[in-house]
Amino acid sequence: MKFFNQKEIQKTLQYPELIDKLETSFRKKYEVPSRMHYNFQSGEGEQNSTLLLMPAWKNEKYVGLKIITVSPYNNLKDLATIQGVYILMSAKDGKVIAQFDVKSLTNLRTAASSALASKYLSRKDASTLLMIGTGALAPELIKAHCSVRLINSVLVWGRNFEKANRLAQQLSIDGVEVTPVKKMDDYISKADIISTATSSSAPLVFGNNLIPGQHLDLVGAFKPTWREADDQAIIKSTVFADTREGALKESGELLILMEKGLFKPEDIKADLFDLCKNQKYGRCSDNEITSFVSVGYGLEDLAAAELVWEKQLN
Repeated sequence: MKFFNQKEIQKTLQYPELIDKLETSFRKKYEVPSRMHYNFQSGEGEQNSTLLLMPAWKNEKYVGLKIITVSPYNNLKDLATIQGVYILMSAKDGKVIAQFDVKSLTNLRTAASSALASKYLSRKDASTLLMIGTGALAPELIKAHCSVRLINSVLVWGRNFEKANRLAQQLSIDGVEVTPVKKMDDYISKADIISTATSSSAPLVFGNNLIPGQHLDLVGAFKPTWREADDQAIIKSTVFADTREGALKESGELLILMEKGLFKPEDIKADLFDLCKNQKYGRCSDNEITSFVSVGYGLEDLAAAELVWEKQLN
């Protein structure tokens, strides 16, 4: 059995190829049951930690299972929030054929999914990205977005300015200037794409700061009580999701609005299945504000694991 570590996964999964793989996979037939959530107390604080089980399979070929924990206090100990493993099995005999470092696999497939959505939803002339969050996912989101749009300026904001500054110094992308910023609200209106990857339970992006033509990439709030954008930001935008089912079960941005009677399931214009199969349109005008709600989907993990496994076979 082969174990793929972080270095091997990052070397193998290049964004243009991974984004194409996801786009193709959203057009094909995968079986993806709803993921299972279990909350537990870590003893580190009041917030629960979460155990997630995410199965998916491609009949007659592969079965994949992601087992992860999400620990909100890990950042205080310089540990990644997400811990766990991804297991790839043969559908023919159930044999475990590979295991993967789950943090890097998850970060890369999540970033690639956001970039895939951006191909359909952000303006083609988008050149400025505001990254809200400084965790392990932030640099991957930046690199992924830069791979589908001609971004020349990236602004990085985090609650800890030193972390934002460190991230800006570490990133090196040809033709892209990366700048840490101290006051996020001063730069919201300057960004064509706003990407958020935090574990915030309170809004960070407010609708009254948004301007026509922007694209919101909302990645961090995968729990019903978490949100990164306020009511007005969602109401002002045309809403898309990685999957309708997942967003309507887990996205705090949408569920909180639904409880208030301000959002209906049919207000999700399309998901990645609709967009990749050309069954629904993405952005319709340069003045439209679009938002992409991402909570994660087992198909993305399996597609990324397939790509790593099959490339090493060749």
